[in-house]
Amino acid sequence: MSVTIKDIARLANVSHTTVSRALNESPLINRETKEKIQEIAKRLHYTPNYSAKSLVLDRSYNLGLFFSTLNEGTSAGFFFESVRGVNNVVKGSYNLVVRGIDDYKDYNGITRKSFDGVLVMSQSARDDEFIRHLHESGIPFVVLNRHVEGYGSVNILSDDRQGAFQIVQFLIHQGHRRIAIIEGKAGFKSTQERKKGYLEAMAEHDLQIREEYQVQGSYDLESGYIRMKDLLKLPELPTAIFCSNDDMAVGAMKAALEYGLKIPDDLSLAGFDDNLFSGYLSPALTTIKRPVEQMSRKGAAVLVDLIESKDLGKQDTVYLPTELMIRDSVSRR
Repeated sequence: MSVTIKDIARLANVSHTTVSRALNESPLINRETKEKIQEIAKRLHYTPNYSAKSLVLDRSYNLGLFFSTLNEGTSAGFFFESVRGVNNVVKGSYNLVVRGIDDYKDYNGITRKSFDGVLVMSQSARDDEFIRHLHESGIPFVVLNRHVEGYGSVNILSDDRQGAFQIVQFLIHQGHRRIAIIEGKAGFKSTQERKKGYLEAMAEHDLQIREEYQVQGSYDLESGYIRMKDLLKLPELPTAIFCSNDDMAVGAMKAALEYGLKIPDDLSLAGFDDNLFSGYLSPALTTIKRPVEQMSRKGAAVLVDLIESKDLGKQDTVYLPTELMIRDSVSRR
């Protein structure tokens, strides 16, 4: 006979609800109790029976992780860290279903029967229709990466504006005055916030903000490469370039090297995100570490708790701090 949650609850001398929350990594359970329950489950070789649980409790045991798009504007590193963060929390407690919002022509198939809860890795206001559907359908959800108003939701995101301000200010403190920006994908909230941080840092230090030093990218390698080539055609070159993500910084680095420039001797380069490869480039990339995995872990823990507590009216906005990673791609002027 297979081990059940009630068996574990009896041995741990707690309720079956406490066992369920402990196995789902709920933050409501203290560490000592959680470790005790998880140790008993491990000793008894407990495995959740999704089919049986679904029939009895009328739940799917599916959690959705939905991105604005999986084809454009979602870098491989961002995707990997997002999935890893959620998976580290839900583990064997739920089936994780990863999709792109733009995969759907309509949202009729997204119901409480198909998903117990949904994490929305939102990058654009175009996701609001999808978020509205979740709200009206009574599906527990948490919005990551973007602040959304009007749906009574929990929002967890990194402070991108402050991160961009911090890295541009670092460039200024290194003596740079002609600083360009390769922006992210048009319409994305992160693009807007990072540009605001750039402009605020420049304005605070009374530096000239040149229109020709602001070029539009798409968060991918190719756009970084193309936009850097555009910047290198200017009659007066910038001395430093802030790329709104690390992927574009890699493309920009390639264009600069093809142009015969040495980084950072001839041109300084900074990124944003701190992808897995950023510290292994030559030169290693100075960038802003964005807590993507932490954001996803926290979002998953909150979502599981919303599902278990059925508290769909919870509202909160949590900003997670970024961190400046100083490496080798920026020189002093």
